[in-house]
Amino acid sequence: MSIPPLRPPAAVAILGAGNMGSGIAQACAQVGFQVRVRDVDEPALSKGRERIATMLAGAIQRRKMTPAKRDEVLGRLTFTQSVEEAVRGAALVIEAVFEEVPVKRAVFQEMAPFVADDTIVATNTSSLSVTELANGFLKPSRFAGLHFFYPAAINKLVEIIPGTATDPATTAELERFCFLLRKIPITTADRAGFCVNRYFVPYLNEAARLAEEGVASLGTIEEAGRETMGSTLGPFELMNVTGIPIAFHSQTSLFKAFGPAYAPSAKLEAQFRSGALWDWKSAPVEPERKGAVRARFLGLTIGIATQLVQEGVATPEATDRGAVVGLRRTWGPFAQLNAVGLGDGLALVEENARRWGDDFPVAASLRERVSRGEHRWPLRTVQIERKGAVAWVLLDRPEVLNSLNSDLLVQIETTFATLEHDTGIRAVVLAGSSPVFAAGADIAEMEKKTLAEGVEFGFIGQRVAERVERFPAPVIALVEGYALGGGLELALAADFIVAAEGAQLGLPEVTVGIHPGMGGATRLTRLIGRARSKYLTYTGVPVSAEEAFRLGFVVRVLPAGTAREETQALAELIASRAPLGVRWVKQVIDRGMDASLASALHLEGESAGHTFGTTDRTEGMRAFLERRPPKFEGK
Repeated sequence: MSIPPLRPPAAVAILGAGNMGSGIAQACAQVGFQVRVRDVDEPALSKGRERIATMLAGAIQRRKMTPAKRDEVLGRLTFTQSVEEAVRGAALVIEAVFEEVPVKRAVFQEMAPFVADDTIVATNTSSLSVTELANGFLKPSRFAGLHFFYPAAINKLVEIIPGTATDPATTAELERFCFLLRKIPITTADRAGFCVNRYFVPYLNEAARLAEEGVASLGTIEEAGRETMGSTLGPFELMNVTGIPIAFHSQTSLFKAFGPAYAPSAKLEAQFRSGALWDWKSAPVEPERKGAVRARFLGLTIGIATQLVQEGVATPEATDRGAVVGLRRTWGPFAQLNAVGLGDGLALVEENARRWGDDFPVAASLRERVSRGEHRWPLRTVQIERKGAVAWVLLDRPEVLNSLNSDLLVQIETTFATLEHDTGIRAVVLAGSSPVFAAGADIAEMEKKTLAEGVEFGFIGQRVAERVERFPAPVIALVEGYALGGGLELALAADFIVAAEGAQLGLPEVTVGIHPGMGGATRLTRLIGRARSKYLTYTGVPVSAEEAFRLGFVVRVLPAGTAREETQALAELIASRAPLGVRWVKQVIDRGMDASLASALHLEGESAGHTFGTTDRTEGMRAFLERRPPKFEGK
């Protein structure tokens, strides 16, 4: 299915000017979209305007935005009571009205006559079935769910929920749209609670249960929740801030979908009906009872997370990303599982399950891993996408701008070692899963390293960079967003770098007391010379993609909106050439750099001569004479 790309300054319609609608509108306008906000009357629109103005004023106060930028954002916003005016000609319509099926369906019916055939329509929902909402919609293939997390203008997480009729191209375009908004999307199946609320809301409910059962005081549960999840707020303060009614109604929805284990606590219901906030601050903290609270929280959260992954709702990586990005926790459920170990984690889950029997299933995959003697649940931080003869190797830690830690480096090395055996690959693109390459080494990990560990980390990085550099087929590094420190060092190991407009590249290690150690200084010097390399490494100041091109370590600067498509086209062009010719000339160039001129010339002549003994040479020259495209086989 062909879908027009969602790129600024295309028009986006937001139906609903409430808390979520105004936040979504602000996020869209900030990146250049023309935004039309519709609500039923002028008071509702006025409140939406005020919310956006207040948020932008706060951004100016925090020095995140200038007054001139604020004026630009406000200039892209139009407010109207007319559905037709909002929707007609929009590339994307996002419905953000009250969380009730009849209300949302009424909006869809009202806008239907004005929606173009190629417009994508999304419902902002945290709990309703996307498939059900799509029933009767004229173009269900272009309909999907987008669950923005509150506050939508600031929180970076968005759940993308395709319905059963949603075309994969629609899902892919919405993912690109979210990245343009500088959000971090995760795709989830269309099941109650989707991914994050499936385990987050029961955590809030469990806090009320623990208090109801007398396991610990409110103060103890609050503090144990903060410590267990690595969050700023514990469960009771979270409910006070976000709304106890939301917690109760969300838990009721999960109860209807999944049964008694998800039943709302009587104490939660009583608190909801009282209209009062949780008074946890006046309750004493009992340190000796924190362990029991922690065990209950972990058993519940790990149990639900492993089960939703078992059901195919989301990947383990997306599940953890939802916790870290959307809930602002230090750890996700699978990171917590790995911290306690699979065996102990299973024991915690089974202890929780004993209270509910079959109503709280224990994931078969968790039991199987424990039975095989595994101690950790594998979490992928590198993804591979095959596009014909081109393989994309994607660094996948978007929640930390793909910063390089030891685990990511090892996975990069393993990935390239595996791809070496795939003879069908004729070119590789090394990039980020999001529009960021890598913002450097993971300082949180680096800060804890000893002298010996720091030296070892540098050599691990050099080993990985060498693996990339010596990969048989050409490797293109696509830099979007940032390639800083270790990120740029890794990119420099590719055959060449292409960069998107707006990208920043640099080696700022001296600003944190170290210097490049993965080979970046050495490789950069061979590309642009000693003086320029010293300038960049001594100052630590990043340069733009355009300046990097002028200096000579970026070969092309691509439009930000089409950088991936143009990089794929470039990789396909290289992949269409004689594979042996390309691979052998790569070796000639790389080896010749370390040889004398006479030796390098001899190597080049000898290698070129050997191409005459290949089937590809015969096919290439015959195709040239016959005026047809060659069909190279790498033989």
